[in-house]
Amino acid sequence: MNDNDPNTPDPTIDTTRLAAWMDTVGLGVGAPVTARYVSGGSQNEIFEIRRGPFHAALRKPPSGAPEGRNDGILREWRITDALNGTDVPHTEAYAVCTDPSVLGGTFYLMGWVDGWSPMGGGMPEAFVTDREANRGLAFELVRGVAEMAKVDWQAKGLHDLGRPDGYHDRQVERWMRFYDRVKTREIPGLPETTQWLQTHRPIDFIPGIMHGDYQFANVMYRHTKPTQLAAIIDWEMGTIGDPKIDLAWVVQMWPDKGKAINPGNYIDISQMPTRDELLAYFHQISGRQIDDMDYYIVLARWKLAIVLEQSYQRVVLGLADDKLAMFGPLIVDLIGRAAELASTTDYR
Repeated sequence: MNDNDPNTPDPTIDTTRLAAWMDTVGLGVGAPVTARYVSGGSQNEIFEIRRGPFHAALRKPPSGAPEGRNDGILREWRITDALNGTDVPHTEAYAVCTDPSVLGGTFYLMGWVDGWSPMGGGMPEAFVTDREANRGLAFELVRGVAEMAKVDWQAKGLHDLGRPDGYHDRQVERWMRFYDRVKTREIPGLPETTQWLQTHRPIDFIPGIMHGDYQFANVMYRHTKPTQLAAIIDWEMGTIGDPKIDLAWVVQMWPDKGKAINPGNYIDISQMPTRDELLAYFHQISGRQIDDMDYYIVLARWKLAIVLEQSYQRVVLGLADDKLAMFGPLIVDLIGRAAELASTTDYR
């Protein structure tokens, strides 16, 4: 049933219209099309598509979505298409349609991923009991970022996807404007962390493809061992930015030296590599320096706390499930850890 309301029937698509369009782009010509709703929400819907031997996933905005969601889908497509021929684990890009007469809006077809997600009900037992397979989950997650950092995004036609010039100069102002709209209380350490970020910058900034929400929840792994990333998914926040922010988004949840693992993590990282091992692995594959990673980790914790404050505001206003109240202390913890790292780091 529908992800948002179990009493609402699953969305459907017009397979006759879809088949006619697929004929025009040479995808499984002639055979009937079947479509199975997989998942969805306010942002996008995903359908499993079969046509003879052709097997794909279709991604589209939900019915009635604002016009801007079509632009978002096209943005995702451009990144997915650009990843074809690279070493970045991704779904193969098949075709995109911007004609609303087919399915009501922009959509694209991509390869069907035969894999499992850490958010799909827990990891397979084989990856829990095998220590090397378990460690491989983290190494492979970091490899995904490293491979993104190596893509020649300009040669792939993504020169107009983002605004890399002045990227880090805009971060604090942009996210503090957001925070001012959603704040519910004064958070200890936030002013100090914000000031630190205003006066620090990376040692170097090499623009690259950036996912924007890179974490275990947005990748899939192959069922076989040794552990291998099958695909990075959900590119709706993708841009040309700083891939090391994606790296920091991953390792910021790793414990600082001597600190207990945050119990709010949705995946057990206690048997996985250390943060230092992961950063060294990124450096080995990407060739990029990691001497300024404290800056990125401070930024990631600070930004995540601000993003979560929006959900916590909805709890305070009585507009969201009380389960989200757990974000209240988590936000304070994130800012506290960011402030502590900022005050103790040797990076200048």
